[in-house]
Amino acid sequence: MKNISLSILLLVSTLLSAQNQQEIYTIIDSVSSQRIKKDIKTLVDFGTRNTFSDTISNTRGIGAARRWIKQEFETISKNCNTCLEVFYQKDFVTKEGNSRVPHDAWVVNVVAVQKGTKYPNRYIIMSGDIDSRASDTMDFTTDAPGANDNASGMAGTLEAARVLSSYSFESSIVYLGLSGEEQGLFGGAGFAKYAQEHQWEIIGVFNNDMIGNIEGVDGVIDNRTFRIFSEPVPPTETERERQMRRYYGGEVDGISRQLARYVYSTTKKFMPEMNPMMVYRLDRFGRGGHHKPFNDLGYAAIRIMEAHENYTQQHQDVRVENGVAYGDTFEHVNFEYAKKLTTVNAINLASLASAPPAPKNVAIGGIVEPSAKLKWEAVEGAIGYKIYWRETTSPTWDNSRYVGNITEFTLHGIVIDNSYFGVAAVGKNGFESLITFPNSIIRN
Repeated sequence: MKNISLSILLLVSTLLSAQNQQEIYTIIDSVSSQRIKKDIKTLVDFGTRNTFSDTISNTRGIGAARRWIKQEFETISKNCNTCLEVFYQKDFVTKEGNSRVPHDAWVVNVVAVQKGTKYPNRYIIMSGDIDSRASDTMDFTTDAPGANDNASGMAGTLEAARVLSSYSFESSIVYLGLSGEEQGLFGGAGFAKYAQEHQWEIIGVFNNDMIGNIEGVDGVIDNRTFRIFSEPVPPTETERERQMRRYYGGEVDGISRQLARYVYSTTKKFMPEMNPMMVYRLDRFGRGGHHKPFNDLGYAAIRIMEAHENYTQQHQDVRVENGVAYGDTFEHVNFEYAKKLTTVNAINLASLASAPPAPKNVAIGGIVEPSAKLKWEAVEGAIGYKIYWRETTSPTWDNSRYVGNITEFTLHGIVIDNSYFGVAAVGKNGFESLITFPNSIIRN
């Protein structure tokens, strides 16, 4: 009888999942490369978006750019019956003590919040950077079009808001334009602190920084591969957690790494033509992005970006030198590729915002036994749970078993020593939470 009930539950879950999968495909079809192209052109036409540039003009500088972005969010909100709460969030930065700040100024972020219907205080964030820079980051007057870095990420964030605002989700989604990235990640630091002070439960942050270039400086042209950068474990972990990891593993299983795996899995499922590349590093070698300030406070955050960078088009004055055209200009952006990476964000935002919370406490046992035991606390809104496992050297979760609406299960015949394990909650709509890596031990 128990097996029959489990089979019926699995069938119902499968049918509901199929229905909601169609919604994901509709989202994929709704993202527009033409709208992204138009938005990138508008941002480029502000001349420079250096965080310390003109704030008075309506046609040039960071002030005009952020006002336009806020207006776009407000238009989107009007079209969805005021489904977005749109506002500025700002912090004052001073020249004193900051070597990359030319003068005191407000660093202003533009925020649009789409509140969840069931878990309004759970947030998934998609961000793009508003600001741009010339060769000299202190030069706030020279033209710095910043077409790919990072008008592409900002345009993608606006487009995701247009598409997803037509739907309602259980958890809240934040569409975020961040400033001050080029001078020291000021915007991200300010907003991460804002979220912490307002006691937001952040599920994850997708930082989109350069999502529009397909031709690398190495000559490789690739319009399907993209990188997902994620740190291994949070910097806020306790000494006890560090000591446990020495004995039980989990060196590459922090919350940001699980978020990266989620994006990988969802993308491979719904966009099999894409090639997500898991990069086991916080960011590029010696460089940084706006997901880091969220990581610093212990939040799950990753960077999504192109696979092949072109350094002649990054942080460069527009010029021709020795026959080489430098500058981050409009004609170098591949808008279809920017559409693909925007779509990657949109389907993962939708999937996570539709899923129940992840299990908070997962215990594992099975020392000197031919089986792995797992126990977890029940999750509100879950109709069942899925156990995942993989070889310890695998970057992705490769095996899974749906076990129904129970809170403990033994995987017979699977030796605990040879695999890593995790548990995800499954909602009645078929969407799954992030996978929780075990954080305690079942003593035999």
